[in-house]
Amino acid sequence: MKKISIFIALLGMTMSSCEEFLTIAPETALSSATFYKTETDFEQAVNATYAPLRSIANSRSWLLCEMRSDNTIYARNINFGATEQQEDISDHSLPDDQGITTNTHVLNQYRQDYLIIARANQILTQIDEIEFNQASKDNLKGQALFLRGYAYYELARYFGSVPLHLVPVTTREEAALPLTPESEIYAQLISDIQAAVNLLPVRSQQGVGRASKGAAQMLLADVFITQKRWAEAETLLKAIISSGEYSLIDNYEDVFSESVGNKNNAESLFEIQFLEGPEGLNSSFLYSFMPRPISLQELQPITGTSNPQPLDGEGNNIPTPDIIAAYEEGDLRKDASIAYVEIAGSDREDKVYPYIKKYAKHHDLHGNHGMNWPIYRYAEVLLFLAEALNEQGKTEEAAGYLNQVRNRAGLANSTASGQTDMREAIFKERRVELAFENKRWFDITRADRVQEIIGDFGARALANPLDYYYPAGATFRSIAFTNITKYYALPAAEAEITPHF
Repeated sequence: MKKISIFIALLGMTMSSCEEFLTIAPETALSSATFYKTETDFEQAVNATYAPLRSIANSRSWLLCEMRSDNTIYARNINFGATEQQEDISDHSLPDDQGITTNTHVLNQYRQDYLIIARANQILTQIDEIEFNQASKDNLKGQALFLRGYAYYELARYFGSVPLHLVPVTTREEAALPLTPESEIYAQLISDIQAAVNLLPVRSQQGVGRASKGAAQMLLADVFITQKRWAEAETLLKAIISSGEYSLIDNYEDVFSESVGNKNNAESLFEIQFLEGPEGLNSSFLYSFMPRPISLQELQPITGTSNPQPLDGEGNNIPTPDIIAAYEEGDLRKDASIAYVEIAGSDREDKVYPYIKKYAKHHDLHGNHGMNWPIYRYAEVLLFLAEALNEQGKTEEAAGYLNQVRNRAGLANSTASGQTDMREAIFKERRVELAFENKRWFDITRADRVQEIIGDFGARALANPLDYYYPAGATFRSIAFTNITKYYALPAAEAEITPHF
């Protein structure tokens, strides 16, 4: 965890006057001993604690979540040298030795989450010692607790047991803590998030893009759903609904932010903030999601940029035939979520590829867009509540919340009857409603269906490589789908500095 001790990136962050963005800019002449003196100092430090979320959303989470599931896949371009580490994640062939892996993407996710934790720890150990407005202090403390709880929840779901750091790391020895049991990680993150719920203001009284009470309630409900604490989740989710702070947007396609407009809309509980432009706060994930090789003429209608450029290499996060088939006839979400492009340079006889449309918003310049990444939406509140109710035997009440989501998608009420049928109906509804939002893998793992669903998916893919975007005569590697596991192995680079794993 050598990254944990690196606090210089946090010190001296400043806010811009941008109304809708948590902009940060580094300075170099400050230290933790002198930095925390005023409310503004803590505001800047909290802004810095959000910052790693941009790297996670732009370059990490869709690799470790969506492409790990049966929703998307790594589309091999056999004329290009394989980016094997991405392929290892997608086709469940990640090499590991005694519980550690050299995969760079796993390492970077681990380090970014601990960077959030390190920055939050600096704030939480000092904020009570400085006198300033109590309401502002509660808000900032609540945001730091929310972010630390969120980061530990990511780590727990990716790795199970991880080191638990709750104070700033100042020495190499302090960085090398033993693994804490998963149950204790959950106990701590629940404590953090519960405290955040009590400290944070509601969305309408919170700064744009910042964690609010509703976001913290949703994060805690998510944790309780994972732990099958249904009644506690129900209470939190009904509180979000009764708050009047959120609602479904009529048109599903309008839910997902434009590069400039429609951010943090009525359906958004929490989303990761990006800003198109030269400040270095932009996103580029749309380009990672394009099938390849794609010419500038083929790409430009999708991006709308004034300077399109061709893309070579490998295609990531390409919708599978399985997710395409999961949509019911007449589901408006299908055409809002998935579109197709014909790639003349492909070696495949069928040169038409699907791509993720819900994030394909026009922007000005190639490789630089500002679409926010959704973490929690109101539609998921409704689906979580349906699940929590059904698992308590309240199936009829659950159907009402499920059907709100279905009706918005142009579908009739669910015909599921009985708890078992309703459980499967909700599971399937989450797949199509939340497709490509990094939910599917965690849904599979918390349902303990990894071997069933991914095993069957792997068998279909291996038997029909043409259906999974391979040209005739090409196929998956021999190691594909040979290491299907719930958790990722811990990063080898971190194992080099600790004796504990």
